[in-house]
Amino acid sequence: MGYDSSATRARLIEAAYAEFVAYGLAGARVERIAKNAPANKQAIYAYFGSKHDLFDAVLDTRLRVLADVVPFTPDDLPAYTAALFDAFIADPDLIRLTQWKALEKPEASATELEAHLSKAQAVADAHGADLEAGMDALMIALAAAQAWLATPPTIRNPGKDDEAARLKRHRAAVIAAVEAMTDRLLPSGK
Repeated sequence: MGYDSSATRARLIEAAYAEFVAYGLAGARVERIAKNAPANKQAIYAYFGSKHDLFDAVLDTRLRVLADVVPFTPDDLPAYTAALFDAFIADPDLIRLTQWKALEKPEASATELEAHLSKAQAVADAHGADLEAGMDALMIALAAAQAWLATPPTIRNPGKDDEAARLKRHRAAVIAAVEAMTDRLLPSGK
């Protein structure tokens, strides 16, 4: 049986995802990633070039998975936001990874910039708005979808209610907030 480079690459991405979620870019260790893959450390450099490039590859891979799980619906931002919210609840490590990215690599990559610009333009087109309004609506919807996981549990559930019931009410609040924002910010109010 020969060497399977695609399987090694996939194992490295998965091990790196866990490492970057736990430690961020600065705290992540190539040795731990290679050990947990299992692969040899040189494979990281051969496939990705550097730890920074590996971080970018992990982020890109996870965002592509998210895009496949949550289809973008520019004409229905509340539904899109609800689907994002559900995906984040199912994989909270994705929020943690993006928080590390915002702290350690705040500049947008060309891929990120293009993704956001194209989505914002699609929102603008769907609602007869300009790009700025489309971007504002998109950013607010993204922030709403992430708010639950970006808030400490004792703050997001101050009444110490049943966590599942509180989560359900928050999800409904997210949808209502994005509906209101869409009605107010975008001309067609779709």
